[in-house]
Amino acid sequence: MKHTLEVDSIILEFGIKRVLQDVYIKSETGKITGILGRNGTGKTCLLNIIYGELATNEKSVRLDGDAIITKSRNPKIFKYLPQYNFIPKKLTVKRIFNDFELDFKEFTKHFPEFEKYFKVKLFNLSGGERRIIEVYSILASHAKFCILDEPFSHIMPVNIETLKIIIENEKNRKGIPITDHLFEHVTEICDYLYVITNGKTFLVNDLNDIKALGYTN
Repeated sequence: MKHTLEVDSIILEFGIKRVLQDVYIKSETGKITGILGRNGTGKTCLLNIIYGELATNEKSVRLDGDAIITKSRNPKIFKYLPQYNFIPKKLTVKRIFNDFELDFKEFTKHFPEFEKYFKVKLFNLSGGERRIIEVYSILASHAKFCILDEPFSHIMPVNIETLKIIIENEKNRKGIPITDHLFEHVTEICDYLYVITNGKTFLVNDLNDIKALGYTN
């Protein structure tokens, strides 16, 4: 079943500084929605608004045309990958896959080098290995929308390519809004691409549009 997430009419201010205004983005089942912008333009704020973690002056978040009024989000509908590590380091990989109801064997088809880590605690893994498990835990979940904030950070290029394949596969059953400062990876896989500048979102078609909006030189 196809689902559509739309966000508009958002005004976000910190003191006298207006961070977001005149924002519109759409994410839907079968599509990857890329969100780009320079540091401080409000990308993470926008994702937190979608997920209900950040209150705004005005906002409209709609799922299949119906407004989401409460701050809480149903985990069966929304999963969110923050920039920071969010899974406690004391947990074993086995415990994480059980908690997220994921198939470890399916994971090791993509990352066979992790087979030896099944009973290992996260604090024994490298930062990049830990991030791969966190990204996969959100991405392969059964939620209708997976919101990814900097999923490629601290990950080796070869593993980024594997994650991109997984993202392409997972979009067939969910919507995926994604932002990352490694924007070439985002532009390569996204179906919709928005750039945030001066607090507003602009739907763009190619790299020339991105450059014209001042995101790249």
